[in-house]
Amino acid sequence: MTLEDSQVHDLASEVSAGRQLHDGRRSVHRVRRLFPAAGAALVVAGALLPWADTVLPGGAYPDRATLQFFDAPHLVTGFRLHLVLLGTAALLPRARKPAGIGVIVIALVHAAFLTGLGALSIGGPVTLAGGTLLLWASRTAPRPEWKVPGRAIAWPALITAFAALLWLVSAMLTAGGQSRATNPYGGAEFLAFCGFGLALVGTLSAYGVLAWLATLTERHRFFSLTILLACAMMLPFTEAGTGYWMTVASSIGVYAATAVGLNIVVGLAGLLDLGYVAFLGIGAFTAANLAHTLPFPVAALAGAATAGVFGVVVGSPTLRVRGDYLAIVTLAFGEIFFRAAQNDIGGLTGGANSIPGIPPIAMFGQAFDQPVGFLPAGSLYYALAVLMVAGAMLALANVKRSRTGRAWMAISQDEDVARAMGVRTGRAKILAFLVGATLAGLAGAVFAHKLGTVGYESFDFSESVTLLAAVVLGGMGTVPGAIVGASLLFVLPEKLREFSDYRLMLFGLALILIMRFRPKGLVSS
Repeated sequence: MTLEDSQVHDLASEVSAGRQLHDGRRSVHRVRRLFPAAGAALVVAGALLPWADTVLPGGAYPDRATLQFFDAPHLVTGFRLHLVLLGTAALLPRARKPAGIGVIVIALVHAAFLTGLGALSIGGPVTLAGGTLLLWASRTAPRPEWKVPGRAIAWPALITAFAALLWLVSAMLTAGGQSRATNPYGGAEFLAFCGFGLALVGTLSAYGVLAWLATLTERHRFFSLTILLACAMMLPFTEAGTGYWMTVASSIGVYAATAVGLNIVVGLAGLLDLGYVAFLGIGAFTAANLAHTLPFPVAALAGAATAGVFGVVVGSPTLRVRGDYLAIVTLAFGEIFFRAAQNDIGGLTGGANSIPGIPPIAMFGQAFDQPVGFLPAGSLYYALAVLMVAGAMLALANVKRSRTGRAWMAISQDEDVARAMGVRTGRAKILAFLVGATLAGLAGAVFAHKLGTVGYESFDFSESVTLLAAVVLGGMGTVPGAIVGASLLFVLPEKLREFSDYRLMLFGLALILIMRFRPKGLVSS
């Protein structure tokens, strides 16, 4: 064989090897294209299978999931219906990753819960394998951009979106019932529903729906706020319209309004405040002392004004300190307030006896803690909390776009540069403390009348940390961030009571996951 013949032979061998490699890659690609369909089929099959090998104490496992219902396997409801929906949605290319994550969460929650009960999960491993296959076969793709429509389409779209949000909130609150006594499997059902909600939101985000709705909300701000307020007021008319959830929701509203005030101090001005809950306590104790002599509106304004004055007092040292030193100053103020309230200095806090017998808010002869028609008790407190949160959000949104808000954001980025550009940093920082403390004082007045008693133990350091975590997790400097963060931090512990000793561990794990995958907060600016 000559040299030229050997070169031709080598070239032909390389071409043949390349062709074989290309054919092999095409075959692998063809096989891999079947993985999403196989994963979706496994998820649906796992949902239709029974999930426990025995009848569990306390009744049938949720939604016909035990063997005694094996004669009707297609009657799927609850988490099994969610699995069927996610398995069907996984056929859409962009929905595979969020659907896979949701399926894995649901499967792990129920399989682990059944294992803890001593039952063997049958549908769990099949569903988990399908979700893993979906997640492995998913691919990231850029989000599509939707055109911004006119008012004729934008308004109905916003109404539909906020109505869907109302349904999601109501379903999440009622998922699993209210207590272990009524539903021994409530904790698992709630966590599984959270997995379904996560997959639903992730799918909408992958297809650009959430970004499109955010653009519509920004362009039609007044209409969006009006519809959102109306939907929030409709919560008592949903399945969550019980006295229990109205009490929880009104408490969340009080803390959410307080978190909005803290968002001004921390999120906009960048001033780390570790004693912010003291302003909530000042407003509460002021209103409690005036409750028997003045009507609620006057007592609430007095509580807000008193807290604002103390905010100026605390803000004054910020002219000389910043960073970690400012955190120490605010921490010291919070501890001073807590110890003063504990020792009943001045006879204004009641000390260990608290201040009991605070009358409920009443208007036109109707007490806010009593049922109103067919609405449950606490509905009026919930409505008041919604109005207070809406007012705080409106104030934050307007201040953020004002000259003062821009000055706060400049200080949070670099105080020295802001001062060099002509920003009166001392005045701006004191004003941030004043506005934030005033909002907290107003929320404290509602807090006192709602509970009927106020004690120092409600305003310790851990409450300040919780409020700060709500701001950071929700998204610093954003208008809805504090609301989302406060709702998360107060709903999760309430729902995870079903897990008893593991409640705090699961709560902490949820916070870690949020900070890992959403470092800028759930609602980033």
